[in-house]
Amino acid sequence: MTAKTGRADPLGLALLAVAVIGWGSNWPPLKYLLGLLPPMAARAWPGLAAALLLMTVVAVSGVSLRVPLHVWPRLVLIALLNITAWMVLATLSLGWLSASEGTIVAYTMPVWTALLAWPVLGERPSLPRLFGLALSLAGVVLLIGARGLDIGLAKLPGVLIGLSGCTLFALGTVITKRWPIPLPPAAGVAWQVLIGMLPVVVAALILPQPDWSAVPKGAWAAMAYMALLPLSLCYLAWFAALRRLPASLATQGSLLAPVTAVLGAAIFLGEPLGWREILALTLVLGGVVMAARG
Repeated sequence: MTAKTGRADPLGLALLAVAVIGWGSNWPPLKYLLGLLPPMAARAWPGLAAALLLMTVVAVSGVSLRVPLHVWPRLVLIALLNITAWMVLATLSLGWLSASEGTIVAYTMPVWTALLAWPVLGERPSLPRLFGLALSLAGVVLLIGARGLDIGLAKLPGVLIGLSGCTLFALGTVITKRWPIPLPPAAGVAWQVLIGMLPVVVAALILPQPDWSAVPKGAWAAMAYMALLPLSLCYLAWFAALRRLPASLATQGSLLAPVTAVLGAAIFLGEPLGWREILALTLVLGGVVMAARG
């Protein structure tokens, strides 16, 4: 479909698939890297490489990267919420959670966005949105608690950290909607990724360094993949898809991302994929759909 005519647009659908599948595929390599590198190093260098790549692509494409002086405070705030807080907290949550668990927790994010829209945008949550929240939380509880109380409590820090990242990202989203950043979308994303990654890079430099000479080739390949696809190409594909598809279709299509992540974690990391994971994912995605339509 195109955003204006409603007709099927194969290129738009292909771009959407690249974006959401690529974002979902980011979780297994990130979990793999955390077994080899400190958390900030695993995030900082792929993120910085992606930011520089995005800035280069946007500049070469002819899109202006100029930021008016009065926009900088808002741009920095959004970058800290949507990039720094989100990436750091999501990464730290994987210290307690598997890649599939971290993904399912992360994709409760649209529900928190719907709730935060009440105080920030004045959008009172409807009963379907509240029911969607309950469904999503039920999915998280099932995911963490079904293996027993002791295991559930052991994973609780990861859940709380992950939900904190979701909430801050949701806050950044509603602030952006309330006070939009007057920049071209691609330029705004490029600046957000660059600004948001700088604190992560500083943290990676301050904290103890890994022995880079001992890092296996697979880790370098994972970092290159994360920089090229999930953290850069996917953003460009997403905005290109939005120009060709209705926003509602693009939003619903984004639900493919957690499915990709869960399947990828099972295939490449050997994480369990049974009734518990499938039901938890179904509850979370069902809650997100209800929140979006409510």
